[in-house]
Amino acid sequence: MEAMTGGKFLEKFRLYETRSKFYLIGRDKSRIHWRVLKIDRLESTELGVEEDPTIYTEDECQELLCRIHVGNMLTGGLKFVTKCYGIVGFVKFLGPYYMVIITRRRKIGTICGHEIYSVGKSEMIAIPSVIVWPNVAYSRDENRYKRLLCSVDLSKDFFFSYSYNIMRSLQKNISEKNTGQVVYETMCVWNEFLTRAIRNHLKNTCWTVALVHGFFKQSKLSVSGKDFWLTLIARRSRHFAGTRFLKRGVNEKGRVANDVETEQIVFEDTSDGIPTQIASVVQHRGSIPLVWFQETSRLNIRPDIILKPDVDYKATRLHFENLALRYGNPIIILNLIKTREKKPRESLLRAEFAKAIHYINKSLPDDKRLKFLHMDLSKLSRRKGTNVLALLNKVASDVLDLTEFLHCEISTSTKPDDTSSGEETVGRPLDDRSSRDQTECAAKLAPLLLQKGVLRTNCIDCLDRTNVAQFAYGLVALGRQLHVLGLIEAQKIELHDPLADDLMDFYERMGDTLAIQYGGSAAHNKIFCEQRGQWKAATQSQEFLRTLQRYYNNAYTDHEKQDAINMFLGHFQPQQGKPALWKLDSDQHYNIGRQGTLKEEIGRSFIKRSLSDGNILLENSLPITNCNNETNSTELLPMQQLDDIREPSDSAPEISICEPNPCSSMNYGTVPGRHSMSEERQSYLKRLGYPELHSSNFLDLDLLSSSGNSCDEEVFERSSLINSPMDVISVESSTSYSEQGHIDEGRDDTDLSRSSSQLSDVRDYSDRFAHWVANGGMLCY
Repeated sequence: MEAMTGGKFLEKFRLYETRSKFYLIGRDKSRIHWRVLKIDRLESTELGVEEDPTIYTEDECQELLCRIHVGNMLTGGLKFVTKCYGIVGFVKFLGPYYMVIITRRRKIGTICGHEIYSVGKSEMIAIPSVIVWPNVAYSRDENRYKRLLCSVDLSKDFFFSYSYNIMRSLQKNISEKNTGQVVYETMCVWNEFLTRAIRNHLKNTCWTVALVHGFFKQSKLSVSGKDFWLTLIARRSRHFAGTRFLKRGVNEKGRVANDVETEQIVFEDTSDGIPTQIASVVQHRGSIPLVWFQETSRLNIRPDIILKPDVDYKATRLHFENLALRYGNPIIILNLIKTREKKPRESLLRAEFAKAIHYINKSLPDDKRLKFLHMDLSKLSRRKGTNVLALLNKVASDVLDLTEFLHCEISTSTKPDDTSSGEETVGRPLDDRSSRDQTECAAKLAPLLLQKGVLRTNCIDCLDRTNVAQFAYGLVALGRQLHVLGLIEAQKIELHDPLADDLMDFYERMGDTLAIQYGGSAAHNKIFCEQRGQWKAATQSQEFLRTLQRYYNNAYTDHEKQDAINMFLGHFQPQQGKPALWKLDSDQHYNIGRQGTLKEEIGRSFIKRSLSDGNILLENSLPITNCNNETNSTELLPMQQLDDIREPSDSAPEISICEPNPCSSMNYGTVPGRHSMSEERQSYLKRLGYPELHSSNFLDLDLLSSSGNSCDEEVFERSSLINSPMDVISVESSTSYSEQGHIDEGRDDTDLSRSSSQLSDVRDYSDRFAHWVANGGMLCY
C-alpha cells in the first residue's frame, strides 16, 4: 500500500481546449509530477482519449502548453476552460459524449492523514467541437436527458478521497490488497458506470475520482479532558438504488433497497493527524429481503404492500450469502417492524421474514446460522414507563459481544513502500499514481482486534426506527472504542452523558440525510426529541410536516428522481429509435440498453388492487412447466382471509388480565410456558406463516401487548423462552408497572422491560442471550 503523505496522486487539474482537442493537465499536491490527458474533439459520437506517458515537471508542462498554443494559432490557439479536481465520468445520450468534472471541492475530514472531500460544484462539458455536432445534439430529447442527469446534485452527500479507499471500511482496507479499477467495481462507487469507458481505455484511474453517496461527518470531541476525533460514514449501495416506493425489498441478485453500510471510526487527536491507535465498527441497514413492493398512488398515503412468492427464498438466501462474504459470521438481524395491527401490513412481512430465516437456517451449519431478533419498536415507544433507548442499548451490548470491532495500532516510518512485513498500511491508493523510487512517510496498522459478523437492522423503510437502533448500537460501541483507546476507564456511556448527546446529533443528522435521499423528507426523530426533553407539541407538529413532505415527494417527484438515478448508474442508456426513459414504467429501466431490446411485457403480472387502504396483497404465480408454454396466474388474498388471520381477541385464555385502577399500578397475569400455550395462539401463529417455534433460531424481543381493551396503557404479555428441540425452558414471571414506570419483581427476574438504571445492573438477559447464541432457539417476550 502506498504512503499516507507524499504520495503522487493527481489532485488538481486545469482544462484547456483547442478546436481539435481538450488538454487536461493534472498535478500532484506537491507540484512535482505533472501529467497530460488528450481528448479528441473531432469525433462527433465516439470517445477518443489518449494519455501522455511522460511525467513532466512544472516548467516542462508550461513549455508544452506554449508549443500547443503556437501550433494552433490559425484556429484560435489554446484557451483555458476551467480548473477542476477530477473527472466524475463520461456520458452519452443520443448524440455526443459529455465530460462531468468537479470544479469545486471542500475538505470534510481526514482519516489517518488521508484527506476526504465533498463535491462543492460540478460541471458537464460537451466533448465534440461545435463544428462536428450531430443534429440530434440539439434535439428536445437530448436536452431533457441532460437536464435529467444534472438533477443528480453531486454537491449533496457525495464525497471522495484521492489516496484513501473511502468506499470501503477501514477493516476492508487493511485486510484486502485490491487497488485500482477493482475498488471502482465495489458496491458503493456510484460513478462506476460513468468512469468505465476511460478506465477500460487507459487501464488506470489516475484521472477519475470514485464518488461515494451517503453521509460523512467528522468532529473533534472531548472526554475526561482528552480530545478525540469521531467519524461517522454512511455508504449507500449503488445496487438496487432508488426511492422509497419504487425500490423495495430484494431483487433476483440478492441486492436490497436502501442498502447502507454505516461505519463509526474513533481515533485520538494528535498534532500530525496520524494517531497511534484507531477503532472502527460497522453496522448495516437494508430493506426487508423479501420480494415485495408498493405501487405509489397520489390518493393513498400508504400504498398497498404486494408480496410476491420466491421459490426456496433464493433472493433472500443470496442476500445473506453476500452479507457473509462482506462481513463474515455471525449475521444478526434486528427486525423492528410491527407485530400486531388492525389491518395486517408489516406484521405479515414479519411473518414471511421469520419463515424465510427459518427455511434458510435449516441448510446452514450451526456456526453460520442467521440470528434473528425482533422488537416492535413502534409499540414500545408508545408504552409509558419503557425507556426504548435503554432497552436497545442492552440489546446492542450483547450483540457487540458477538461481533466485536476493529482495533488497530498505527506505527509510522520513513522508508520506501515495503509490503513484505506482516503489517498492513492504513490507506491504499486507487492506482499506481505514486513513484516507486520516492521515499515516503508510510503508516502501518497492526490489528489487535477484528470485527467478525455484522448487525443488520431494518424496519419497514429502514429510516426512522432503524436510525434509532443504529444510534443505540453506536453508543455502546463508542464506549468500548474509547475504552480500548485508553481515553475512558469504563466501557459504558450513559444516555444522560453529554457525549451521548453529541453522538445522537451525529446519528440524527445521518438519519435525516439518508431519509431525504430515500424517503423524500427528514427522518421522524420522535424518540430523540423525547430523550432531549423537547416540547411534545413542537415535536408532533414537526413530525406532521415531515409526513406531508414525504408524501408529496413520494407521489409527485420520486419517479423523475428514480429516472435520474437510473441514468446516472447506467441502468438505462438512451438509444435512437428506442422508447425514451420517461415513456417507460419504472420496472422497464433494466430491460433496455445500448445492446438491449425492449420487452413488450414486464415480468410482473397484473395485480388487482384492494379497495381498502393498507392491506397486503399476496401475489402468487404458477411455475413454468414448459419453455414454450408459459402459464401465469395471480391469486390475491381475499379480504375475509385477511380478517381471519388477525390476532385472536383479548379474551384468549393464554393470559389473565386484571382491570386497571386509574389510581393504582397495572397488574399483569402470568403467562404459561410453551407447553401450555393456547391452541388458539398456536393456530394464529401458524396462519401467519410462522415456522415451528421449537426448531428455529430466533430471539424475539417483542414486548407483546393485548390490543383493543379499555386499558390506557397497553397490556404487557410475557411469553416463553424456547431453545433447541430437545431443551425447552419455560419462563414464567409476574410483574407490575406503576405509573412512573417502576417494576415490582415477581418470581423470576428475567424481565427485559426494566428502567434504565436496572438494565445496567442486571445480567439475566445477557445470560439468556448467550445461551441463545450457543444453542439456537427462540426467546419470546
